Amino acid sequence: MIDPHAPAPPGTPPAWRAPARIPVQQATGRFLVLAGVFVCAACGLVYELELVALASYLIGDSVTQASVVLSVMVFAMGIGSLAAKRLRRHAAAGFAAVEATLALVGGCSAMALYAVFAWTGDWGGLWADGPRWLLVAFSLGIGLLIGAEIPLLMELIQRVRRQDAGGAVADLFAADYVGALVGGLAFPFLLLPFLGQLTGALLTGAVNVVAGGCLVLGLFRRDLTCRARRLLIVANVCVLAVLASAAVLVDDFERAARTAVYGGDVRVALRTDVQEIVLTGGTEGRPLDLFIDGRLRVSGRDERRYHEALVRPAMNGPHARVLILGGGDGLAAREVLRHAGVRRVDVVELDAEVVELASRDPALSDLNDHAYDDPRVHVTAADAFRWLRGAQAGAYDVVIADLPDPGITDSAKLYSHEFYGLARRVLADGGRLSVHAGPVRSRPEVFWTVETTIRAAGLRTAPHRVSGQASASTAGRAPHDWGFVLAASGGTPSPGADADVPVPRVTGLPASTLVHPRY
Repeated sequence: MIDPHAPAPPGTPPAWRAPARIPVQQATGRFLVLAGVFVCAACGLVYELELVALASYLIGDSVTQASVVLSVMVFAMGIGSLAAKRLRRHAAAGFAAVEATLALVGGCSAMALYAVFAWTGDWGGLWADGPRWLLVAFSLGIGLLIGAEIPLLMELIQRVRRQDAGGAVADLFAADYVGALVGGLAFPFLLLPFLGQLTGALLTGAVNVVAGGCLVLGLFRRDLTCRARRLLIVANVCVLAVLASAAVLVDDFERAARTAVYGGDVRVALRTDVQEIVLTGGTEGRPLDLFIDGRLRVSGRDERRYHEALVRPAMNGPHARVLILGGGDGLAAREVLRHAGVRRVDVVELDAEVVELASRDPALSDLNDHAYDDPRVHVTAADAFRWLRGAQAGAYDVVIADLPDPGITDSAKLYSHEFYGLARRVLADGGRLSVHAGPVRSRPEVFWTVETTIRAAGLRTAPHRVSGQASASTAGRAPHDWGFVLAASGGTPSPGADADVPVPRVTGLPASTLVHPRY
């Protein structure tokens, strides 16, 4: 008599294998497997989004990082699916091993990437290849493991109750896609704001290993030998112990990493809904530095050189009504208020917490001469592009664009033909626009693309630049110079007789638009 529960001989087609001996009804077993699919899919998408978000924050250029991570991961998923075919005879043990490994790799990936960023310096220059290859390696490894899940889960669900392949695929992928939806929504709305990237990834890994271990040990434990069950329990406990230990130490790790990045003089470090803000120095005679998303935005050593070059040329002429786009640190507003005849200054800043910090932090408010205490200054927390679309035409004599570098993908729309067209619309007759256009020496094509785009919007331009004087501690992150473009809706503007005009001009560059950014 043939035992229906005996293992299938080697080479036996899957359709001839006997159902697994599970401790619950078949309907309940199928539900539990699909629930496991749901959880694993949610965790997998969180790992993907976490890599994209962290790489965009640390490296910049979010479009490139998203393209690299997702394309490598999808490719690896295909390879992982093929490789998992060899594990189908041991689907339960193979799936448990895959989930434990995925939880460890995915859960710790954020800390590993941040550690490399913190302790190897800036992700630019000759060292850039190492960390970027680490990002690719994590994308490849996580993708391989995620891809291996589907064939193994397909085998497990068929072991519960045999059905036609089309129906099994439909059920499996329905649970997978719904889980991906939940993971995709949980990352930006729950994990990132409430736990942060590091703790969020660790918690996801813990959920992943618990779900995989419980599914196999609870439903398919009879498919495992006693030794395999013991090994699986030990492996899962070890993974959970690593993730829990990392979660306990994550605050100390983040402080140590922040010290490695910014030095030991960090006074303020906060994560807003928009970005990370760090203030260093500003006490006991030490110059204040403001970092946003890891990039030096303000250095007390030479910020006056920057803001004077940005603001003063534009103030030569009528300047009763001034609009500042960005500039939440209040330093551009300080320069504007030094000119007699200013009646109103509107500041449009995306992150309201930057303005609050510039108002209440003693060192930063001293640096901006308490500009936000002046009743002529009015602040609006809004996206500059959207705000300009609803602004009154001809309302301003001067527009100052104190925005992040154009080389950052998220800022590309603020350096587009459409944006400068909106800025031109709000200028009064003869009004002036002053734009920070990034460093000239290190990125001349970006600078001259900004100038070309402004001219394409119908404004006459006068490019100029000033040099920076960053200290040794910030030299790797600070530009050697700053480039500016002064533009006017009437005649050709002049930045001043002693202005440093950048040469040579890079010609033949197309204008940047919303649908075709050139930076």
